[in-house]
Amino acid sequence: MSKKKFYVVWKGRKKGVFTSWKVCKQQIDGFEGAQYKSFADLNEAETASTKNYGDYKGQNTKKPILSSSEKTKYGSPNLESISVDAACSGNPGRMEYRGVLTHNKKEIFRKGPYERGTNNIGEFLALVHGIALLKNKKKEDVPIYSDSRIAISWVKKRACRTNITFDASNKDLLDLIKRAENWLKENTFKNPILKWETKAWGEIPADFGRK
Repeated sequence: MSKKKFYVVWKGRKKGVFTSWKVCKQQIDGFEGAQYKSFADLNEAETASTKNYGDYKGQNTKKPILSSSEKTKYGSPNLESISVDAACSGNPGRMEYRGVLTHNKKEIFRKGPYERGTNNIGEFLALVHGIALLKNKKKEDVPIYSDSRIAISWVKKRACRTNITFDASNKDLLDLIKRAENWLKENTFKNPILKWETKAWGEIPADFGRK
C-alpha cells in the first residue's frame, strides 16, 4: 500500500497544498517555471507552503522507506562519483537533465529544456553526457549513478528504446538522441554505471526537487 503524499505548489495555476498528484499535476503541467514538491507529512507541507520554494528545492522531504536494518544490505553510495537526473513536466512534456558531483551536489552540466521528452530519455542522455565528459577528462574509473533502471539498460544496449512519436516539435531532441547513440556505438567506456538506491539513500543528489 502506497503512503499518502501531500503536494505543495508555490508557482502554478493555483497555489497551495494538494492531497493528490492528479490535482497537483493540473496546476503545474505545462506551466512555465512551475515550482512544486511532495511531502510525506501534512504539517510539513502546510509549513512549506508559507515559505519559499528555494528553501526546499533539492532537499529530500520523504520519510525513510526502509528501516536501519533493511538499509544495511545496500551499504553506502560511493561519494567519489557523479549523479545524474532528469525532470519532465508531463509525459511526454518539457524535459531537462543535469549531472552533479555526488558528494556536494555541485552542478557540472545541465541541458534543456527540450519539448515533448520523457524522464527516461532525459536520464539516458544525462548518462551518456556524463560518460563522455568523464572519458574526455580521462576519469574512466569514476562511477555514475542514475535512479532509472530503464535508462541504465538503454545505455548498456547502446540504444534509446523510447516509443514516443517525434515530429517538428521535438526534432532537436531526436537529433540529440541519435548523437548519443552514435557516441555509444563509436566509443568504449569503463565507468561503472550504478543504480541509485532511493529507498535506502533518499533522493539522488542530482534530483531537481520537483516531485
